[in-house]
Amino acid sequence: MLTLPIKKKWFDMILSREKTEEYREIKPYWDIRFKNSLYDITLENWVKPIIKFAQGTVIFKNGYQKNAPKIKCFIELKQGYGKTEWGAEPKKLYYVLKILSVERIN
Repeated sequence: MLTLPIKKKWFDMILSREKTEEYREIKPYWDIRFKNSLYDITLENWVKPIIKFAQGTVIFKNGYQKNAPKIKCFIELKQGYGKTEWGAEPKKLYYVLKILSVERIN
């Protein structure tokens, strides 16, 4: 299962269900991490894989400490543009993690 550290502001907004998306830059680093951690992945273009759609569970962790608060979220992953009020840059393409369910785990 993929664990992603995030800032307290975004963590709290996801936990309260005010924020329903999280963003990651489209880079080879994330291509590999998402491909190895999620399921139902549909890839396009064998030369440079582009994840078109995936589902799975991720853990969002508020910080890097061992005892940091965590939430488990079922997500859909696709590419798209994010909302600036949720931390995305305007007109920049991202991996969009659409949060479908949230469960506090500690």
